[in-house]
Amino acid sequence: MTALITLSHGSRHPEAVEGSRAITAAAGEALGVDAVDAHLDFTAPDLAGAAQALVDKHHARAVVVPLLFTDAYHAKVDVPAAIAEAKGIELQLAAGLGQGEDIAALLAARAPAGATLALYPVGTSDAEAAAATEALGARVAELTGQRTVVVPATGTGPGRREAGLRALADDSPALHLLPLFVTHGTLLDLAVGWLSDIKDDTGIDVSYSPPLLTDLVPIVVDRYRASTQ
Repeated sequence: MTALITLSHGSRHPEAVEGSRAITAAAGEALGVDAVDAHLDFTAPDLAGAAQALVDKHHARAVVVPLLFTDAYHAKVDVPAAIAEAKGIELQLAAGLGQGEDIAALLAARAPAGATLALYPVGTSDAEAAAATEALGARVAELTGQRTVVVPATGTGPGRREAGLRALADDSPALHLLPLFVTHGTLLDLAVGWLSDIKDDTGIDVSYSPPLLTDLVPIVVDRYRASTQ
């Protein structure tokens, strides 16, 4: 059987790799194939290391599913470079997680009724990728019937980071953070802290969803199957 490799960005957060491995293990079990996790940065193994682990198990082929939402620098440059460095095994690159209807449905299902929704991505300097995230936010708003605003975790300006969340809190009775995160991350921890401060300062109801984690398993399975058809 063709093995599965998930390829995440990687994180310094101590719990991030546990989340990625849980996704990978569950997807591999659902598919009935060997599955290993790999990471672009911060976390071992990298893709070459994961590929070698499969070679050591006598696998000749694997599908690589990037755990990436945007088609930006990491997807366009880092992922192809990582695949080029892997040796001894044929790697088939599948589509990443993306920001399509399946992701929108996952996010919408997490939204509590009555709250303004802050869709919280890492953020990107790629204009097309940023526009896709705005479209995702608009779709979540359609599915929930609730105001949904994209508040990126990086960059500067009033619509980002803590300032962006505070701007939403100024005219919202309740604020809920919807992280566009695969697993735990330091930027997500920051947002949780900001929400606590906002609640203390304004008195509004605040809440947040966890990272998507194993809710992503059916999407990973779908990406794998689509690449092997």
